Amino acid sequence: MDQRRLNMSRIQGRDTEPEMIIRRGLHARGLRYRLHDRSLSGTPDLVFPSARTVVFVHGCFWHGHDCALGVQPRSNAAFWQAKIARNQQRDGQAIDALISSGWRVATVWECALRGRGRLPPDSVLEVLIHFIGSERRLQSVEITNNIELRGAKSAPVR
Repeated sequence: MDQRRLNMSRIQGRDTEPEMIIRRGLHARGLRYRLHDRSLSGTPDLVFPSARTVVFVHGCFWHGHDCALGVQPRSNAAFWQAKIARNQQRDGQAIDALISSGWRVATVWECALRGRGRLPPDSVLEVLIHFIGSERRLQSVEITNNIELRGAKSAPVR
């Protein structure tokens, strides 16, 4: 087995460090959730059925986030560009399908919890708790080094 394939086999899709920070923090604050519900589009990392809210915890590299952690490899660049573009397309379709089905979607990017511009974990958790318990007009939230709420007449929060 070549070295690249061996290294790729070690990549986790679940229970990553950022996901565990979110899971432990929300659980410690009394929120209960389901994990990796395969019946929902995109298999969200956390599902809050009573609030009709899901949470994705995305790695910046794998999901093509435009930040310091989402660096494109120089070797085999065409392969990686195509792979990451497919991931982004799939993510967008999953989020659109969830919102169309009446679900609200929170996306926590790895850079919110790791790297130079990271936020304090308590800040990230407070935004998630607020979003989960908020009005239905807010359809989605993305948490990176800054926080962006989307919905009817909602403005970015800094």
